[in-house]
Parts: sequence; structure tokens; C-alpha cells
Amino acid sequence: MSSSPVLPQLKRVPPAAWVAAAWFGGLAMTVLMRVRMPGEYEASVMRGVLFYRWDGLLTHLLSTALLITGCLRLGRRPLGAVAVLLAASALATMPLGVTEIPLAQFLAVDVALYFTAAARPLRTGVLALVMSVAVLIAFVGGRALAGWPAGTSAEVAVALTAVVAWLVGRSVHESRKHDAELTARATDRAIVAERLRIAREMHDVVAHSVGIIALQAGAAARVVHTQPDAAREAMSAVEAAGRETLSGLRRMLGALRETGPGQDAAGREDAPLRPAEGLADIDRLARATTAAGVRVEVDWRGERRALPPELELSAFRIVQESVTNVVRHAETDACRVRVEYGEEELTIEITDRGRGGDRGAGRSTGRGAAPGFGLAGMRERVALLHGEFAAAPAPGGGFRVAARLPVPAPERAREAIPAPPEPEPEPARGAAA
Repeated sequence: MSSSPVLPQLKRVPPAAWVAAAWFGGLAMTVLMRVRMPGEYEASVMRGVLFYRWDGLLTHLLSTALLITGCLRLGRRPLGAVAVLLAASALATMPLGVTEIPLAQFLAVDVALYFTAAARPLRTGVLALVMSVAVLIAFVGGRALAGWPAGTSAEVAVALTAVVAWLVGRSVHESRKHDAELTARATDRAIVAERLRIAREMHDVVAHSVGIIALQAGAAARVVHTQPDAAREAMSAVEAAGRETLSGLRRMLGALRETGPGQDAAGREDAPLRPAEGLADIDRLARATTAAGVRVEVDWRGERRALPPELELSAFRIVQESVTNVVRHAETDACRVRVEYGEEELTIEITDRGRGGDRGAGRSTGRGAAPGFGLAGMRERVALLHGEFAAAPAPGGGFRVAARLPVPAPERAREAIPAPPEPEPEPARGAAA
């Protein structure tokens, strides 16, 4: 037995099939109402004179052929298809000997009205409804003008079914339109959020790299005549930092241009993406900053272990931005980074003994620089992870940035990262095997 749901399978049935099913269901109901069923003394409806005659059967055959023609046109020309279906309904009514178009002969038109209102513009649906009601009025009005009996009350009920079918279809149309708008808005919000994330990453990368470049370039300028070797090393560091920054910018701009995975901004396949930074990269950051002239001491506490990528990336960016602010604004030659692994949280603290002020907001005391986004970006990262953030001048001087990031419960049970095995010493050359 198949376990697949029924409704998704029904959604794949084309509208023309539903219209045809309604037509043949109406024909079956028409025949049953004219046959005495078990428990009945007589049939519910007296059959017409032409019901079993050859000309009556030929009329039913022709009306069915019109119905099939209308079903085939429903997807391409809905108004023309509805007109053909209305003609089929009127033609199928003639051999029945009734005074109005019965509901059984109008079911196919009702289904077609529903699909037209649900899938087509408002103007098309309204025209289809007007055509349907006009045919009903013309059928009853023509009989009344000719002096024949006319089932006006019954025809009003049939017209109401047409209106209800159109209203239901229009409601489905509006619901689909609303869902599409919600999906489009959600997609736009996701795109904006992703681009804001990339903008934060770009700010952190560029601010740190430019700070290191400025520091190295200043050092090189001071010792270029007295210590050319040191100046050469500083300029080499400037070149390396510049290349790394350009590489990061190329990847980020490629993402903003919506290129595929593994492609650069020009769409080439030769730009592999580098894994996102994490806590393991703090030591590399400290070495690079120390080489630039500001000594960074890293104090690791607790049992080091793997954490969720978004938490590690945010922690690294907080340390990177804080160290960048020390380089640019603190006017000191050292800072301290403390990373503490707790059972339920990760604690980060960056302290220095330099100048305080609105560091990270782009304004240091006495500098008058333009406002930036350092502290705001760090605070936003911590808020997204439901943590706590603090940044203020330290009581004894200097500046302190602290963040507490909660560790998700599944990550707390992870084992500590095992230390890599030390390589075995190679045998001396020429030694016996």
C-alpha cells in the first residue's frame, strides 16, 4: 500500500480532467434520476420524449464532443473554452424535456469557472462568470418569451452555484498571490540579511588588514634609512596583508554578485573558498599583529573543543575587531586576549593599557575620526547568539571588551580536540634499514 498523501496527487490532475469528470458525473446523475431506483415507486424526474430516441442520444453525443473540445482549450483560451462548455450544457438540456438548464448539466461549467477564476486575471474570470449567467438568463428568457414553461427559480439556484464557484476560485487566486508575496518578502529579507552579514565580514577584514598595513608602513618609513632590512621586512608584511585582503574582498564581492560556489567575481571556477575563520586562527592573528609592532598575548583557559561554526566565527571576529581597535586607537604596544571554554558558555576578553575613549565606534580621544561600526558590529554578533557584550574603558586605564557566548546544549558534550600526534623522527641518512 502506498503511503503517499492523496492531496498532492490530486493537485497534479489537470483542470481539464476535473471538468470532464464533472460532466460525466452530471450525465450519470441525470440518467439515475430518470430511472426508478430500489425503494422508489417511480423515477424522481419524468424522462423526456427524446431521452431514449436516436436523436436524443445523438444530441448527448454531440454535447459530449463539445465538452471535450472545451476541455482541450481550457488551458490556452479559457473564455473560448467556457463558451464551448456553455453550448454543450444548453445542447445537452434539449432531450431532457425540462424547463431550465439543470445543475447536473452545469457542473462542468462551474468547475471551469473555478479554475478560470483561480488561475487567470480578474478580468478574465469576471467575463467568464458574466457569460455563464447570461446563458442561463437567455435560456429561461427565451422559453418565457416563446410562451413555454420556464423554471426561473431553479435557474436562479444554478446561477448561484456559478457565482459560488467563481468566488471560491477567486479566493484561491488571492491566497496564492498572498503566499507568493510572503515568499518574495522572505526571500528579500534573507538576501538583505546575507548581504549585511557579508558587509560585516568585509568591515572586519578590511579594518584589521588596513590597520596592520598602516602600522607596518609607518614602521618602514621610520627605519628605511637606518635599518633597510627591517624596512624591507615591514614592506613584505604590507604586501602579504594587502594580498590577503584583496583575496578576501574578491571572495566577498563574488558572493554579492551571486556567483556560484567555487567561482570568483568573473565566474571562473579557479577560486576555491577558504573555510571561515574560527578560534584556531586567533594564534595566527596574534602572530601577525605582533609582527606589526603590537604584542598580543593569548591566554587559553578551559578544555579546548570544537564549537558551532557561527559561534567560532563570531568569536574570532570580535577578537579581530578588538585587536584592530588597539592597533588603530590605543597608542600602546601590547594587549591581552583571554579565551575561556566553559561548560555552558565561551568567554572572550580583550584588554589593553592604552588610551580609552569611544574606541571601536570610530572616535578615539583627541582624534576626531568619522563614526564607524566596530562596537556596533560586535554587539550585533553577540545579540544574534543570545549572549552578553560589554565594552568600556577599564577602571585602571586602558580599554576592555568582553563577550559571553552561550554554547548550544548538543555542543557541550563534545570531547576536547585531541592534540595532533607528534611526527616520528626520521632515521638518519645512511642508517641501516
